[in-house]
Amino acid sequence: MNETTSTTGNTDMLRDLAGRVSGPVHAPGTRAYDETRTGMQLLDRHRPDAVVEAAGSQDVCAAVAWASERGLRVSAQLTGHGLGAGLEGGLLVATRRLDGVRVDPGRSTAWVEAGATWRTVAEAAAEHGLAPLSGSSPEVGAVSYTLGGGVGLLARRYGFAADHVRRVDLVTADGRLRQITKDSDPDLFWAVRGGGAGAFGVVTGMEIDLFPVPRIYGGSLYLDMTADPGALEAWRRWTETVPEELTSGVSVLVYPDMEGVPEPMRGRQVAQVSVAWSGPSEEGAKVVEPLRSAAPVLADTLRELPYGESGAVFDEHHDQAGFRGRNVLVDRLDGEALAELARLTGTAPFFCAVWLRHLGGALAREPRVANAVGHRGAAYALTVLTFADDEDAGDTGAMRDLREEAAALFGPHAVGRSFTLGFGPMDEAGVREVFDGPDRARLARVKAEYDPRAVFHSNRPIPPGGW
Repeated sequence: MNETTSTTGNTDMLRDLAGRVSGPVHAPGTRAYDETRTGMQLLDRHRPDAVVEAAGSQDVCAAVAWASERGLRVSAQLTGHGLGAGLEGGLLVATRRLDGVRVDPGRSTAWVEAGATWRTVAEAAAEHGLAPLSGSSPEVGAVSYTLGGGVGLLARRYGFAADHVRRVDLVTADGRLRQITKDSDPDLFWAVRGGGAGAFGVVTGMEIDLFPVPRIYGGSLYLDMTADPGALEAWRRWTETVPEELTSGVSVLVYPDMEGVPEPMRGRQVAQVSVAWSGPSEEGAKVVEPLRSAAPVLADTLRELPYGESGAVFDEHHDQAGFRGRNVLVDRLDGEALAELARLTGTAPFFCAVWLRHLGGALAREPRVANAVGHRGAAYALTVLTFADDEDAGDTGAMRDLREEAAALFGPHAVGRSFTLGFGPMDEAGVREVFDGPDRARLARVKAEYDPRAVFHSNRPIPPGGW
């Protein structure tokens, strides 16, 4: 019998589950249970009746079938970056043991298991001079990021990560492992690429395209917005001039005036402009040069680097935290709204951060095989994050109000929301804004066909009966 951890003794139910899977099963009240249910996001963590650390796809099949037989809900988690609405009761499938990556350099593809992070995928591909359409953080799970859409470091050149998925292995509510392609299951293949797999099943792996980008010119300029509040508007004007080989984003926050913070940034509002240039290496510095006059430069990490080290471009922090986010996609950025955004978030009485991403280019083009990614015409994405002082304090009304006020500044130009560039839970009304009407209806039909009893818990809910 498989290992089962519990402080109160095994129940018959958990013993039965442990007898069906080869990976460990964890019960509430144990250290292993808390470790596997806790990820990057600390607010509203999962509180399942049991956690299964799947050792392979057959464990996932057995676990889903076991839960479905008992009318229990199921969710899956690797890093917890996208967690927003925790699972109460039911079964959590932890995928961290499914971390294999196989690169086929002849076909320029990779098979990526559900527990692999972008760091693992990028390093494996780099050995062959290839690159995946990975995101800004190398510690994020590759599968969940990709199937939510995926706006990565090479996005404006190659499009959404979801556009370059060739196959998905998915365990549906009946406990069946399906190898989904455009030919085998066209509706489900369409839905999981952009609609996110969490609403339709538990993914065990995917096959993705890789691209011949061994090196990039990238990194960040840290601009002093306290000295020159116009840095965001300067970035916006610059993005209107750059070619598709350039993908960029800006994060804005006020650095605390305390030990451990680099001296030039203490107590200042700073715009971190991060860029990834995948064109000819000798042109990268020239394309970025106009940004150097946008505001006083406090730090500069721009350099040529192997794509396997591309996580250094945005240099994001990986500390666990309790946060919530609100995002909006827009067809243009207004200069006055940008200035008010900087003021609003720069004077907040709690820690918050702003992310802006330049879209367009290949992101605006339809893929060879259609998928559920919506609002391809958006030009920019805005995300506002607020951070709780501690897990018990939670998300306050003032934090929610600030996020909504920030999004409302860009309301006249809003076209919807994004799965990939949003953080925290979305209710059904929020999910409506991710897709247009026909796509919403098609997603609901797919949900009704493959998960009519809503076995799978997702913080991006797609109702089987439609909205």
